[in-house]
Amino acid sequence: MASDPEQHTLSSIGKSSGEIGNENEPLLSRVQHSDNYSVTAAILPFLFPALGGLLYGYDIGATSCATISIQSATSSGVSWYNLSSVDVGLITSGSLYGALLGSLLAFNVADFLGRRKELFLSALVYLIGAIITAVSPNLPIMVVGRIIFGIGIGLAMHAAPMYIAETAPCQIRGQLISLKEFFIVLGMVAGYGIGSLLVDVFSGWRYIYSASIPLAIVMGIGMCWLSESPRWILLRAIQGKGNMQDLKENAILCLRRLRGPVYQDCAPAEVDEMLAELSFVGEEKEGSISELFRGKCLKALIIGTGLVLFQQITGQPSVLYYAASIFQSAGFSAASDATRVSILLGVLKLIMTGLAVLVIDRLGRRPLLLGGVSGIVVSLFLLGSYYLFLDNLWIVAVIALLLYVGSYQVSFGPIGWLMISEVFPLRLRGRGLSIAVLVNFGANALVTFAFSPLKELLGAAILFYVFGVIAVISLGFIFFVVPETKGLTLEEIEATCL
Repeated sequence: MASDPEQHTLSSIGKSSGEIGNENEPLLSRVQHSDNYSVTAAILPFLFPALGGLLYGYDIGATSCATISIQSATSSGVSWYNLSSVDVGLITSGSLYGALLGSLLAFNVADFLGRRKELFLSALVYLIGAIITAVSPNLPIMVVGRIIFGIGIGLAMHAAPMYIAETAPCQIRGQLISLKEFFIVLGMVAGYGIGSLLVDVFSGWRYIYSASIPLAIVMGIGMCWLSESPRWILLRAIQGKGNMQDLKENAILCLRRLRGPVYQDCAPAEVDEMLAELSFVGEEKEGSISELFRGKCLKALIIGTGLVLFQQITGQPSVLYYAASIFQSAGFSAASDATRVSILLGVLKLIMTGLAVLVIDRLGRRPLLLGGVSGIVVSLFLLGSYYLFLDNLWIVAVIALLLYVGSYQVSFGPIGWLMISEVFPLRLRGRGLSIAVLVNFGANALVTFAFSPLKELLGAAILFYVFGVIAVISLGFIFFVVPETKGLTLEEIEATCL
């Protein structure tokens, strides 16, 4: 088999490289179709799902400006502008709690609906939430709108990585899913930019939130036009949820449409390979909830939830809290406006995420994770030292802040979402990913909620040192537990890395 140039042999991966494969696992072989996909055809199956990430990022940036606008006595345009800190907190965090609800909803409906319909549903919920928020006559209605919009976030951030992972050619899968993170950051920058332009306009907060309506409409139309994930169709076929031949022909049609004209002749053979590999790894058995917590599913759950948990508890929501004060201490007067600081950091995020997109399928997931998280460790200990005994050296804080942002965006930022979309077995991918997304948003909410009390109790210096220690632990987790998935099909990842 090794002498046949048309075959690619997957050897098991030893634990010395940080992977957790079984050395006795049978080998898979497949025909490589390295040139048989159209980059142009791959754009739209990525773009419309990625709009869900763009809307998520836009909400983060827009809300920071909208809350300023709505509290203005002269330009809010409402009589209830005098909001308490709790009221502002409800507006700000409403979408986050909605995202938690969306993740719970996805756990029950994702495998039934399929990836495409779930993304269409998220676009519809985005649209309803944005409209309600923009036209809300009082605070309770506005909070309801924020929660509904957040449900759209939970559904989109659950389904988009799955759809992109299952439809993208394996050679560029890492780039496309990482590019979704780029879209999230792009949305944040757009939210800050549009918000800063409209923040002083009369009823500007309504226009800020209304700006997401056209994007939700485009996303919904795009998901109506796109094909369903061929892997999801084949999963239903081998589990007896329809006529095998009809579902197989449907999968071939979808694959041809997703990969473009150059894939017309290869699609039937590729579908046959997918079916054989799905049967080989046992996907014909319908997954149960209990199966998530044993065997290879448990290993996937540990990898996925571990990454998204460390993504949050290494201080990601908290470090940026200090951005404005750090830049003010550096003497940048223009940065005294928190919105401008956010735009500056957003541009850096875009640049570093773009760098990760360019190299992730060449270097692999593990090198970027190990290198990026090492940078996070250094930056957190520098920040702790700055607040403890280097407070007169503002350059240390600025370098540490920029290092943290850059390191995060080449590691946890894009690769966390990439890995959770790759490691779960197909029959439990919907439920497994919903748990990982739930952990992500839950940890985000917990860190955000606990940050102020912990800062008051421990002080900024000790808190950053604590985050630094957690980042060191995350390095060990990555080295010993997280596998390399570069260049492997999703079926090969299941067979050899779990």
